Amino acid sequence: MDSTTATAGHFLKLLLLLLLFSSSEGLSERCHPDDKKALLRIKKDLNSPRNFISWDPSVDCCQWNIIECDPQTNRVVILSVLLADLNLPMPLSVGDLSHLEQLIFHKTNLTGPIPQTLSRLSKLRFLDLTWNHLTGPVPSFLGDLKNLDYIGLSFNNLTGSIPASLSQLPKLTGLLLDRNGLTGGVPKSLADFQAESFYLYLSHNQLSGTIPRRWGEANFFTYIDMSRNRIEGDISFLFGKNKSLNFADFSRNMLQFDMSKMELGKRLGTLNVNHNRITGRLPEGLVELENIDLNVSYNRLCGRIPVGENRHLQSLDYTAYFHNKCLCGEPLPECA
Repeated sequence: MDSTTATAGHFLKLLLLLLLFSSSEGLSERCHPDDKKALLRIKKDLNSPRNFISWDPSVDCCQWNIIECDPQTNRVVILSVLLADLNLPMPLSVGDLSHLEQLIFHKTNLTGPIPQTLSRLSKLRFLDLTWNHLTGPVPSFLGDLKNLDYIGLSFNNLTGSIPASLSQLPKLTGLLLDRNGLTGGVPKSLADFQAESFYLYLSHNQLSGTIPRRWGEANFFTYIDMSRNRIEGDISFLFGKNKSLNFADFSRNMLQFDMSKMELGKRLGTLNVNHNRITGRLPEGLVELENIDLNVSYNRLCGRIPVGENRHLQSLDYTAYFHNKCLCGEPLPECA
């Protein structure tokens, strides 16, 4: 064998070794074994092969669908199950995904209570369990998950009161508890959040009592929807010239206060207080809100609808004002 042939043979052997090495590197599994073990238990508990068809034990779990691994740590950080017909409780093994940052079960027909095992997810930032059949209370242990910035529990069958512990979440910017069966009062502590802006959805429950005065001292509420509850009393203190509130819906409650001297901030874009017991006149400050979406129908208001330069209040449909005690002026009939 001449030297050229020997050199070529040596080169081929080296190339083969490199290919084998790169192949073995490609076959190495990124997914942490603890995460993979937990995910396979979740698949077994949910007994839904259609939704977890890619969860093959022989495949790296970072390549499975509906999950995502962190590119640096290779730990599972997202579990997102959408539009599944599970009809089972949430698997307790979800709590074993210790690095989980986003947990989503949206429109999956989950049943039963929200399990205590979620209290172990200390890194969790985003929790979306909307549109399911969850029962039991809103868990107070959610207040221990200090990284949460979003809680979505809308469209379930949750009961009981809103836990005051939720105010202990320093990063929370969105709390969605609407369309459940929640009862009791609204906690004063919800005024203690530290966010610059906050979205609060509490509509379609059975909440009662008055809005705490402490809420008026807060200036981070951007969106409040408390429609279709049993809230009483005054809410005028939530509004003011320098308030951040952009959307306020308190329709279909039992509010009773004089609206005449209510101050409205320039950021207010929607105000809906229909079907209450509000008295007085419409505040003149409404004319300064050129594009406000307003509905004050089915109350006990009187007096002329204010007229501004752009006549925006007159351009609204009459249904925004009708069924009041003696409210008048365009688009309603002229005042006597």
